[in-house]
Amino acid sequence: MALTWLDPTQLDDRDVAGAVAVLQAHRQLEAPHEPQVSPTWFRAHVIHGWDGEPPRSSVYRDDTGRIVAVLELSLPQRDNRHMAEIELTVDPACRRRGIGSQLFEIGERTAIEAGRTLLYAGSWAGQPGQRFLEQRGYTQASAYVNRGQDLLSIDRDRLAADIAAAAAKAEGYELLRMPDKTPDEHLDQVVAMTAAINDAPLDDLKMEDEVFSPERIRAFEAAQSAYGRRMYRLVARHMATGEFAGHTIVSVQEDRPWQGDQFDTSVLRAHRGHRLGLLPKAAMLQWLIEEEPQLRSVQTWNAKSNAHMIGVNEELGYRVLGEAVGYQREVAPPASSGAAESAGQAE
Repeated sequence: MALTWLDPTQLDDRDVAGAVAVLQAHRQLEAPHEPQVSPTWFRAHVIHGWDGEPPRSSVYRDDTGRIVAVLELSLPQRDNRHMAEIELTVDPACRRRGIGSQLFEIGERTAIEAGRTLLYAGSWAGQPGQRFLEQRGYTQASAYVNRGQDLLSIDRDRLAADIAAAAAKAEGYELLRMPDKTPDEHLDQVVAMTAAINDAPLDDLKMEDEVFSPERIRAFEAAQSAYGRRMYRLVARHMATGEFAGHTIVSVQEDRPWQGDQFDTSVLRAHRGHRLGLLPKAAMLQWLIEEEPQLRSVQTWNAKSNAHMIGVNEELGYRVLGEAVGYQREVAPPASSGAAESAGQAE
């Protein structure tokens, strides 16, 4: 097969363009509400990943030389070293030719050779990807809902009233705006807040807690900068102790400034029960209206079983845009432990 694994240090413009065309064609068909894929986004994705651990990315060309599929394999190193995530996208115009099956098998084989024993893949709900995975022995592990907030329709008086009501229940806390990079003096507290996301429900997904560190936070910030994202972090701080109790993060992409993306919202266990999930998210909308007047919408993802955060989002006016399903399959490790060790070292 004409499969080319991409070198993050020497990305070819034609590879990037071809991959983006495939990803965008797929998105327009199955998830038209999702933001467009751009060359800037794809380059940052291949080089940095989400937070400094990029996937192994490849493109597949047909006999005319046109890129018709993108295969990516994520092999976590900081934690969850038993897992591998396979992301396969085939140009909708080239489906039902066996391309997807052959490429997916390459992804599976590569993951197993690297010593991974849990394979994970996802699909938009109600799309062919679900049947594709089920036919290969994958079982549903999780379900996620994508919601959007229309900033142009926000009643600003009601928003201000919601903030005031939440603040009354959060007596003893204050909100701290932290745009862009985390100040060095706050880095350790941000690490602790970020780790609170491990309390979010995983359903049946056999995933371990993620491990966070100052270095990982800095890698995340560097990655987001490479994507061309303006970052907004709003922190709830306990005034008596100075302890960071919770936060919420939104990014705005420079090349599509009308669209915002909601990242983590989490509250440390010791500070729950004071509306610190709602207050920062509501105040974040107010901040974005001030700083990003061209912003029209913000999208967020939640586990379908995360009733608490879904309730917060719906209270703020978020509405369902789409659903996705995650699948997993356990596999046996390679017959030779030496092979697995060698593959791990090569990562």
